[in-house]
Amino acid sequence: MDTVSRRARSHAAAIGCWLACATLALGAGAAWAHAFPDHSEPRVGSTVDAPPAAVRVWFDGQIEPVFSTIRVENADKRRVDQGDGGVDASDNRLLAVKLPPLPSGRYRVYWSVVARDGHRTEGDFPFRIK
Repeated sequence: MDTVSRRARSHAAAIGCWLACATLALGAGAAWAHAFPDHSEPRVGSTVDAPPAAVRVWFDGQIEPVFSTIRVENADKRRVDQGDGGVDASDNRLLAVKLPPLPSGRYRVYWSVVARDGHRTEGDFPFRIK
């Protein structure tokens, strides 16, 4: 085998190895691409002076509208939102639900989302109205 053939095979092997590593790295990144809450209104654990008109939760990645839900319950575990929760049509990182005028008290937001890669995350957080 001549020197040119050996170099060509070595070069091809190096490119193949690089492509395999790049593919594995990209695949590993996608496997960890869950969507997690970035921030919310009202803020997690906050006390607000006036009842909010809605609860909004922004996520760090795109979420699937069909599989993402949000609800708000009072201290008696009764649902108090308007039942229109979902992913915002103009921002697929925002999950929101409208609220009627609520009395003072403690409330809990429950959310469940499916990221664009198919991974589900869920959680809840409290807030209080003075």
